[in-house]
Amino acid sequence: MKELFYAMPLLLISFGSIWAQEGIWDGPVPEIAPALVYAAEHFNDYDVVLEPDKDAPEYWAGAPSVVRDDNGTFWMACRMRSPEHPRGLRGYEIRILKSEDGIHFEKYHSILRQEVPIPGFERPALLIDPDTKEFKLYVCGPWKDGPWSIVKFDDTKDLKKIDYATARVVIAAPERSYTRDVSVKEYKDPVIIYAQGKYHCYVIGYVRSNERIFHFESVDGEIWGPVGDVNQPVMDLGSWHNFFIRPSGILPLGIGYLFVYEGSSTQWYDPVYNIGIGLGFTFDLHQIIDLTIESPVAISTTPGNFHTFRYSHWMWVDSEIWVYAEVSRPNNSHEVRLFRIKMK
Repeated sequence: MKELFYAMPLLLISFGSIWAQEGIWDGPVPEIAPALVYAAEHFNDYDVVLEPDKDAPEYWAGAPSVVRDDNGTFWMACRMRSPEHPRGLRGYEIRILKSEDGIHFEKYHSILRQEVPIPGFERPALLIDPDTKEFKLYVCGPWKDGPWSIVKFDDTKDLKKIDYATARVVIAAPERSYTRDVSVKEYKDPVIIYAQGKYHCYVIGYVRSNERIFHFESVDGEIWGPVGDVNQPVMDLGSWHNFFIRPSGILPLGIGYLFVYEGSSTQWYDPVYNIGIGLGFTFDLHQIIDLTIESPVAISTTPGNFHTFRYSHWMWVDSEIWVYAEVSRPNNSHEVRLFRIKMK
């Protein structure tokens, strides 16, 4: 009995840790609608291409952005995250990786937040300039004690030679024009494609703490302007994505573009992070038709508290669609997975 008395504090701490990790939730969870089950089955099989630095809750490897150069080499920029700092400032590194086959990646370079400096990173965007063949790298974070903005480095032929001193804001929230102005207050998580002779950037914009999708365009990838009204998002909150709706990826289809978005429901557990993938279609890169109104088309098949499937990058590799995405694991850590969709 005496031994039990002294063991009680340890048992309570252990139970508290389990409680904190597992939680108790008896409300609705993300599910796939019957009409989307066939499409969702394409995300059952995958390769793990990058794990977090620690296999523990809140350690994440994610937000992949991938390009393939003219030699066939794959390059990935991703964000590494740990729970050691306040939420929103947990991204400690933009990691650059290299692969010959797009599946097995090796670390090539690291950009640490203190080197830029910036308080924290979220999603990067990596592109290859179609004319110069140089890399373009965009990141996001709170810039110089200000709001979250989209930041770019000078282009480079070698990602190990990124000049941190060249980091500068290229997309920033508009200035308030009157006292009660509720314009977008900050931007983050760029998704960028070069199409129809221009660079198109889709970002998360915060409007009164709601995450919405905003569209910018640029001729050179340096000077950006809003497409349409700066305060008009390109998709609306609604159905299963009535809490957040965010850009995730975009895939050329010849006749138009598959627009991949992500969102969450007010009914789900912690919808800030409990996020699924939806699909839309656009002809003009701006007016988007929602194709998955009933439910997400992709959620984690290995959930813990979270069914998160987000920050996906979609690309053609030969005759297959390759999808790199950040996906949750049973212990609430995240890893980068590759899903290969064959054209049958």
